[in-house]
Amino acid sequence: MSGLTLAVAQGHGHEILLAGGRDVAHSERTLLDTAPKRFPEVIKSHPTREENIGLVGQKLAHAQRTRIRRIVAVDQHHRCALRRGSLSRLLLFVSLGADRVVASPVNVGSGTVRCAHGVLPVPAPATAALLKDVPIYARGVRTELTTPTGALLITEFAGSYGPLPDMRVNRIGYGAGDKDFPDHPNVVRLLAGESVTNPALETIVSIECEIDDMNPQLFGPLMDRLYGAGALDVYYAAVQMKKNRPGTLVTVIAPPDRRDALAGILFTDTTTIGVRHREMLRERLERTIRTIDTPVGSIRFKIASRDGLIVNASPEFDDCVKAASERGLSIKEVQARAVKAWIDREG
Repeated sequence: MSGLTLAVAQGHGHEILLAGGRDVAHSERTLLDTAPKRFPEVIKSHPTREENIGLVGQKLAHAQRTRIRRIVAVDQHHRCALRRGSLSRLLLFVSLGADRVVASPVNVGSGTVRCAHGVLPVPAPATAALLKDVPIYARGVRTELTTPTGALLITEFAGSYGPLPDMRVNRIGYGAGDKDFPDHPNVVRLLAGESVTNPALETIVSIECEIDDMNPQLFGPLMDRLYGAGALDVYYAAVQMKKNRPGTLVTVIAPPDRRDALAGILFTDTTTIGVRHREMLRERLERTIRTIDTPVGSIRFKIASRDGLIVNASPEFDDCVKAASERGLSIKEVQARAVKAWIDREG
């Protein structure tokens, strides 16, 4: 698989990464008798077998039964035969105790491939079926760059897809495929090291567009629909646009996997003809909810902490509104009493 990136996070903060590399000898090309029914037997009989290798064999065997066999009749040419090099790399992942895999978007290649039913477009039917809901692209040489075997391994072990994680590298390994390309190496690279990521950081995507020709009544339902489709935050800001027209900047903050769905809503529910999007990092404080007894009744507080230290505590507004209505007080007075109760309790 050309250009493939795979990152694995272990316990104790260790990570592994596979990425494109150079100057690597070809790995062993001898085919094992690993048709779908033989997956667990081959893995369990490998000379470097460890305690948990059987579990990996069971996982792949289940994948074979539930995923490959549904499509093998369509794509007989691409029966899942593992090469020794691929099996060795798989067992390396197991022996390292990996519990998290982050893969880059998968380069499937382009052009055509000859199968039992004739010449078919790349990706082959089995590969395409296995890569459902996975970010893929086609770039570089016109040939098949991802086979069903590779697609199965990636989709069974990758928990997410994205760029190289922040890490401190201490081990590096390489492996090469069969095909030789004139413009780039057909290899994967393994980087092992310690994670240096901040657990409070997460990747989000910002989607934006400006609108100056839409009925303002539509902005309310638009916000509701964006939230309903998975947006983390939606906000509007006044902007000055071309021809001195007042307009509205629409900004949507969301998880990266919701980008396409939310962009689609902006296109269908507004008058915009284009959107911008960019990925960024967000850092959040740890949040908990605690109920505090106050002179105006029980009020829930949202507690925000960093590294175990409480840095903010705020009474839930809805609870304050309810208490104010029940006791004939203003909302700000209820808030003040609730905050005082929190300070008296926590010191």
